[in-house]
Amino acid sequence: MFSLHIDTARSWRGGQSQVRYTVIGLRLLDQRAALVAHPEGALFKRMSEGLDLIPLAPMHEIDLAAAWRLSRVIRQLRPDIVQAHDPHAVAMAATALSISSPKPRPPLVASRRVEFRIAHNSFSRWKYSQVDCFIANSEAIRNRLVADGIPRAKTTVVNEGVDVERIVEMPAANVHAELYLPTHAPVVGNVAALVPHKGQQHLIDAAAIVVKQVPDVRFVILGEGELREKLERQIKEKHLERHVFLAGFRANALELTKSFDIFTMSSVSEGMCTALVDAMAASKPAVATAAGGIPEVLEDGVTGFLTQPRDHATMAEKLVVLLKDPALRARMGEAALARARDRFTVEKMVAGTAAVYERLVAGAPAAGRRDARG
Repeated sequence: MFSLHIDTARSWRGGQSQVRYTVIGLRLLDQRAALVAHPEGALFKRMSEGLDLIPLAPMHEIDLAAAWRLSRVIRQLRPDIVQAHDPHAVAMAATALSISSPKPRPPLVASRRVEFRIAHNSFSRWKYSQVDCFIANSEAIRNRLVADGIPRAKTTVVNEGVDVERIVEMPAANVHAELYLPTHAPVVGNVAALVPHKGQQHLIDAAAIVVKQVPDVRFVILGEGELREKLERQIKEKHLERHVFLAGFRANALELTKSFDIFTMSSVSEGMCTALVDAMAASKPAVATAAGGIPEVLEDGVTGFLTQPRDHATMAEKLVVLLKDPALRARMGEAALARARDRFTVEKMVAGTAAVYERLVAGAPAAGRRDARG
């Protein structure tokens, strides 16, 4: 099997990590996997050089010149499958395949990792009509696709995965030393871009409640984004400068996660949340919102606690429960690692993806069994 993968992002977020895991994982299965990526993007820079790494990205959604160049790549390489990993990649791939493609035309697969609704303009309807199979990372995202008019038979679920054993074995960073925190202060950590749907404003509201009951707690938010100034103002207004830290993007976020006492996600909209899976692999209990696919990942009362989005009071309550009960934190952390090993490994994700490819090339429907469980 030979698959061609397309990702147009410049940034490095969970989606780009999944693309990298997929391409490398398929190669480890002795399948050829080529990658088309933004030449100035973080994904391109993290992948090995060679003929199977192609620099190309559209300037905007409808970039006919980029689509033409991609059509030439497809004709030259003749992949069995083309998988587009973001909306602009879907647009470029759909246009390229309509311009010219080998006969028979390779199936077009679209990854879907976000809970956002599909736009219903004419071009968006056309590009998604060209997709043969949508791989959703959770049942919640699959249901969103169906609600937006995608036939269920064209959808399937493959949960995202992380390199669990690498996370288990990596040394923890010293978050207290790196951020100059009091040595024995318990740390609640969040790893997410500072954007509206990640909901850090609600986490800060929860922190204002928690510090009244656990005065030595510190909240560390790793990530960068458009809401930084707004969140900084909120922290100042609530007099939380000594308790809540916007630590920015950190290349060692995984190592820092291993030194958290509790992980938390305050999202109001979410796909599957691989940052939460990373924390599970790091044996961290979590308090997270029941947004998108998170309830499919976090087992409420077993690996952590679920709260409703925007309910900062309940989030604060659950955080206090964990902060005051080290034994409960340990039990939930152990259960989280066991669940990550059972459900959310890279190997299971790659195997599920490969199974989808096999069905499509054989002419079978995309849907059927759930490919997430390995």
